[in-house]
Amino acid sequence: MLNKAPKLKKTIRANAKSNVNVRPASEAMIELATLLFLNSLAEEAKAQAFEEKSAAIKAHHVRAVTKKMLKKARG
Repeated sequence: MLNKAPKLKKTIRANAKSNVNVRPASEAMIELATLLFLNSLAEEAKAQAFEEKSAAIKAHHVRAVTKKMLKKARG
């Protein structure tokens, strides 16, 4: 797991259609939302692994939960 949140400012600017200014507070909120999403994804993958009686979280556990989590994140 990463000890430091990834810098998303560069990614947002690369994917934006126009020149977008992201203030530090907004950048912090984006990184917090990303970390919260990843945390909930890890918890759901852990639950999926537990249901399959696996001791470790594997890639197929994360893939199985990803679609459901993305739909939940959209609202």
